[in-house]
Amino acid sequence: MLEEELGKGPSGHGFDDERWTLARVQTVIRRHLRLSLSVATVWRLLKRHGWSWQAPARRALERDEHAVELWKKEVWPRVKASRRPTGPGSSSRTSPDSP
Repeated sequence: MLEEELGKGPSGHGFDDERWTLARVQTVIRRHLRLSLSVATVWRLLKRHGWSWQAPARRALERDEHAVELWKKEVWPRVKASRRPTGPGSSSRTSPDSP
């Protein structure tokens, strides 16, 4: 029954585009089979039945290579650097270092 529902495509279930995501499959299962499964369980179920993730066969025609390279060179280093520093510490309120 699930394969029949998935065969209708995402738009057949009210989604805006034709991409199946695990969350969307999870929603279809919940609506039509009345089962509440985790996303991880949905992935295992699909994998067990021969479904796999799909990568696009080609790049989008609208892709602007210059903009992508500029973003990688200028924006990504700032985004990557803005992460909190990792190191020893405690977020516990009961830490001996707490006042």
